[in-house]
Amino acid sequence: MADKSKFIEAIKAGYSFKGESYKIGCGVLGGEVISDAAVLLPLKTMNRHGLIAGATGTGKTKTLQLLSEILSDASVPVVMMDIKGDLSGIAAAGLVNDKIKERVQKLNVEFKPTAYPTELLTLSNQKGTRLRATVSEFGPVLLSKILGLNDTQGGFVAMIFKYCDDSKLPLLDLKDFIKVLQYVSDEGKAELEKTYGKISTTSTGTILRKVIELQQQGADLFFGETSFDVEDLLRISDDGRGMISVVRVTDLQDRPKLFSTFMLQLLAELYATSPEEGDLDKPKLVMFIDEAHLIFQEASSALLQQIETIVKLIRSKGIGIFFCTQNPMDIPAPVLAQLGLKVQHALRAFTAADRKVIKQTAENYPETAFYKTEDLITQLGIGEALITMLNEKGIPTPLVHCMLRPPQSRMDILTDAEIDGLISRSKIAAKYNKIVDSESAYEILNEKLSEAAKEDEQIKQRKVEAKTERKSTKEDKGIFDDPIVKSMTRTAGNEIVRGLLGVLGLGGRSRRGRSLF
Repeated sequence: MADKSKFIEAIKAGYSFKGESYKIGCGVLGGEVISDAAVLLPLKTMNRHGLIAGATGTGKTKTLQLLSEILSDASVPVVMMDIKGDLSGIAAAGLVNDKIKERVQKLNVEFKPTAYPTELLTLSNQKGTRLRATVSEFGPVLLSKILGLNDTQGGFVAMIFKYCDDSKLPLLDLKDFIKVLQYVSDEGKAELEKTYGKISTTSTGTILRKVIELQQQGADLFFGETSFDVEDLLRISDDGRGMISVVRVTDLQDRPKLFSTFMLQLLAELYATSPEEGDLDKPKLVMFIDEAHLIFQEASSALLQQIETIVKLIRSKGIGIFFCTQNPMDIPAPVLAQLGLKVQHALRAFTAADRKVIKQTAENYPETAFYKTEDLITQLGIGEALITMLNEKGIPTPLVHCMLRPPQSRMDILTDAEIDGLISRSKIAAKYNKIVDSESAYEILNEKLSEAAKEDEQIKQRKVEAKTERKSTKEDKGIFDDPIVKSMTRTAGNEIVRGLLGVLGLGGRSRRGRSLF
């Protein structure tokens, strides 16, 4: 009983906030849900980033859904990466069943089935509003890091961007970039070397192979027009709730390069366009990245450093990032150290390696007198988690075993008909789904090369004609210079003259017998 009283006292002291906060569940001690030990979520620290971790089937996705609902109700826009395809249901109202009734009764919370304002976005050919960005918007530094280039190759990419800027060659999609690479390696090499320095065909070949590799993962669908305006992620619905943008990337699990390319570009764009906000009462935007290991598993050290830098700095813009993954060890240590809210669902210990990971995970959480964390992590039920977060002063709250409240939206996916209806009601789909192919570097260089080819052909033709004319003149002149031809021509001429004179009656001799000649 004393332990229970101390537990309630510790939770109330640790999870009492001055600013706006929302109840996400209640503390559990010795298997008993303590309704007096409410676990609250402070909006003020939701830009301090977070982690949602746990084995498959332990409730990570529903936690992500619950937090998104809370933020939307607080007029905070949300972006969710839907890797598994099970988040679209947030656009529809949930259903009441016996399990939900039992849980909300234990937690002493209200359950009101609710559909949330949702925008379906897509990076591929799935249904939804298309997400695109131009190569120019990526810039040489970010593009080089995505491609995994070394400093020399990265410098060459920067030179290409400079040349395109100077020559008014828009880089919109990958075919533009490839065309410029081919041009500077061949026809335009001499032109560029006069102004920008020596060009290495080895570097251009390496860069070209890297770009083709990115294309093979479907990057052509992402690079191009119309470029997505990140301001459309910050929309508030007509009823005052934050818009929840669900990015459908279920077909990108086997294409991590494209997924990480998109994520890094989106974060960089948000950071570049968002003003410094200082200490807000609630975030401007919160982003949930499901299956976050896909971002990091093939990332180069330069790319990881870029992600770490953005995660550190974007907080001051009022933007929070939450990584959702099976194992906390999937997140690089420098990034993990930046995460304020940690929601740890159950982990499974099937092997010695699993037990080692669980021990390391337990050591990352605050010490507590109420649980043996290493053991409890393997015993958590579905929809239960170990939670710690930062309070309004930036101090970690006590670790608590929490039973989470259920989401109020549908805990299942939308049907195809519901998806079609949702997209038809979208206020931005028509803007971004229109196919645009503006004149850019590809077309301009093709036209330039075509004109150059025509000019070369005309020059060749003129040379051929001149050569033919000289040959013809020489041949004509050569015939009349021949002595025999000259003699024959003279004889024929005399005969013709004589014939003409005879016809005129002037040939031969005159009547007086004198020759006229």
